[in-house]
Amino acid sequence: MEEQAVTETNGAEELGSHLLIPEDVYLTSGVHIGTQQKSADMKDFIFKVRSDGLYVLDVKKTDERIRVAARFLARYPPERVLVVSARQYGQKPAKTFAKAVGTMVVAGRFVPGSLTNPILPAFVEPEVVVVTDPAADDQALSEALSIGIPIVAVCDANNETRNVDLVVPSNNKGRRALATVYWLLTREVLKAKGAIQADEDFKTPVEEFEAAL
Repeated sequence: MEEQAVTETNGAEELGSHLLIPEDVYLTSGVHIGTQQKSADMKDFIFKVRSDGLYVLDVKKTDERIRVAARFLARYPPERVLVVSARQYGQKPAKTFAKAVGTMVVAGRFVPGSLTNPILPAFVEPEVVVVTDPAADDQALSEALSIGIPIVAVCDANNETRNVDLVVPSNNKGRRALATVYWLLTREVLKAKGAIQADEDFKTPVEEFEAAL
């Protein structure tokens, strides 16, 4: 599924060679800082292991996948896109993305049956789901899988990705890292939809995506 999603969005080979933001901005935001555990699924996205045992993610691949994910999400009506984050530091970025792009969002507890039980007040019918962490958002991922809709996921070094259609490799636990990823994803989706024409047209600073300490 992973390869299919990438192929459908014209593949990484057509992406620009320059990064969406300077590499040092990725690094200072901690996007590359993974975990001390590595899943076999994520091995292709890992750049190295540090002396302290932390796995370091390849920011060039993060950058590449943000572009692919943005093109992919831009194909859908925004009101049929659902963004989910149970993680505390992912809730503000997810809500800010949803407000800017016009998507649905569940920040905090995901009510079981939200995608599968039409009698629930929380029931929604998305065409694609974005999860901030496949482990923390496992209920949403499981329900999206059961109804057969694509799943885009921000995945850390330790995440299992077998049920994910499109992986965005990133630290998905850090406050600044999640703000940076969702800020970039917002900008790139808006560009892909033609809502803005250039990077400088996106006036919202990354700080507005950051969760409070």
